[in-house]
Formats: sequence, C-alpha cells, structure tokens
Amino acid sequence: MALPDFLLAGAPKAGTTALHVALARHPQLYLSRTKEPKFFLADGRRPALAKGPGDARTTRELVWRREEYEALFDPAPPGALLGESTSLYLYDAAAQARIAALIPDVRVIAVLRDPIDRAHSNWAHLWSAGLEPEADFVAACGLEDRREADGWAPFWRYLKLGRYGEQLESLWSHLPRENTLVLRYQDLRESPVPTLDRICAFLGVETGVLAEVPAENVTTHASSSPANRLVAQALRLGTAIDHSLPVSPLGPVNRALARHLQREQRPRQPLTPDQRDALIPRIADDVRRLEQLTGEDFGHWVDPHRDSTRSALTPQGRIGTAHNSIDRPIRD
Repeated sequence: MALPDFLLAGAPKAGTTALHVALARHPQLYLSRTKEPKFFLADGRRPALAKGPGDARTTRELVWRREEYEALFDPAPPGALLGESTSLYLYDAAAQARIAALIPDVRVIAVLRDPIDRAHSNWAHLWSAGLEPEADFVAACGLEDRREADGWAPFWRYLKLGRYGEQLESLWSHLPRENTLVLRYQDLRESPVPTLDRICAFLGVETGVLAEVPAENVTTHASSSPANRLVAQALRLGTAIDHSLPVSPLGPVNRALARHLQREQRPRQPLTPDQRDALIPRIADDVRRLEQLTGEDFGHWVDPHRDSTRSALTPQGRIGTAHNSIDRPIRD
C-alpha cells in the first residue's frame, strides 16, 4: 500500500506550504505533488460542500477516494519516505482518529505559530482573496462561532485553529506522543537550517542536505477602496453560484477577480497592540494548557506588551531575509 510515512499536519498559516516545498527537495523524501489532499478530513465518502465564500471549490479539491489518495505516492522512488501536508489535520479530531486507524505508526510534524498572529494572517489571506466580507479583524474573529454553525469551513475559525493545547491533547489520545515533532514557527523562520536538520533527524533521513525554506503562499494586502469592494462582492457572488452547481464553471472568472485584488502589491497591514489586547483573553487558557502539556514556555504569546508591529525581517542568512522570507509583512 502507498500510504504516507509522515504528515505535515499544521497549523494553517504557519509555514506548512514552504516546509512542504523544502522537504520535497530531500532525495530520501517524497512529498505528494498535490499539497493539501485532505484525505483524512473525509470518511471515505464524498464530502458535503462547506458553505462559506470559496468553500465549494476547496471542498471539491478534497481527495476522498482511497485509491486516488494512494495514487498520489505512486511516483515516489523506491525506498523514499512518503509524506503529505494537510494543515487541518492538527485541528480535526475525527481526522486524527482516521489517521491512527489507517497508519498508526505515522510520524506527525506540527508547526505552531503565535495564535493571534496566525489568526491575523488567516484573516488577511481571506480578506485579500476577496472572500472575507468583514474588514475588521477583531470583529471577524467574533463571527467564527456563527459561521461554524452555518456550515462554513474550518479555515474561517481564526482563533479556534490556534488552540494548540486542545489539538495536541486530542492528537496524543490517538497517536504516540513520541511520534510527533512539535516545532515553533519562529524557529522555522529564524533558524531554518537547524530546524530542517531537526526534522530530518526525526524522520530518520540524512541531515545537512537542505539549506533553505523557500518563500511560498504569498499574498499582498487588498485595500478597501470602492473598486476593490465591488470586485470582492462580485467574487463572493461567483463563489456562491459555484456552490449551487455540481461543477465550478466560474472558476476562471473568480481567479481573475482574485488576481485583480492582488494587483496593488500593498504590504500587509500589521496587527495592532489594541487588536492583540482584545484577543489575548480568548486564547490565554489554551496557551496555559499547551505549556502544561509540553513543559515549554509560550508566555510571550499572551504578553500584552510585546511589539506587534516589529519588522518580520531577520538577520542575513536566516529565512526572514528579503531574499527568501516566509514572513515578510506581505508574506505568510
């Protein structure tokens, strides 16, 4: 059977795409060319379409048939370790149970990013794609419970996706804790080569082979101009029409509208101290749970005095340089 030996399981907006590309360059590893196949998010049946803007397209992309999932690994060279990346596996407890049932010895890599920074990046991604109708980040976070009840996909759950204490506790109820490598996004960004070597050692392949984590999954900020608001409304209308049809005839139109929103190349609007202060109470309990679970300190995530507007650029030779950043102000 062609099933993965390891999974990049999350978190969303924590460098999973860039890490997927970096690890795919290792000669002893094979990562599926389809990133985010989402196989374990389904239960072996065609999933119902989620109901948020743009959700129909991403639901249709889910590889839910086992034979199609196994075929993703057919091109792998003999002896290579097989892997795939689906960032929602860390969040989805049902997916974790399915993983444990089918591949109980799988190794899991989880990259954790500051939950508020992660949520802001998630919101900015959907806003700049024209899909998020709420221009206020904190207000959008307040909508996630209602959106979940209305059937919107998990990617809209800005703060819930960053509750890593709950997620790891669930994961380790299904899989051996020692089969999980928990990394910090900050280490991936600021110390990419040692972090890649740590991953390779965890997987049991040669270290010293990978030299960088490339920039991937790049978006810029779309301004709230009248013209952009009209384009975004048209795009959301197009995705709503797609949801009502068995196929997606408006896909090329929607992609063209999304490209139009990215034309300005504006830097991301930084998270403000007031926004962080408003959201810290909603994550503090889970950060404490994460600390108890891992024995590590994550207190800076709930520090109201930290500088949310500092430059994401890091010293020369690290992942955050202008040459190969995955977290410049316009990148995630």
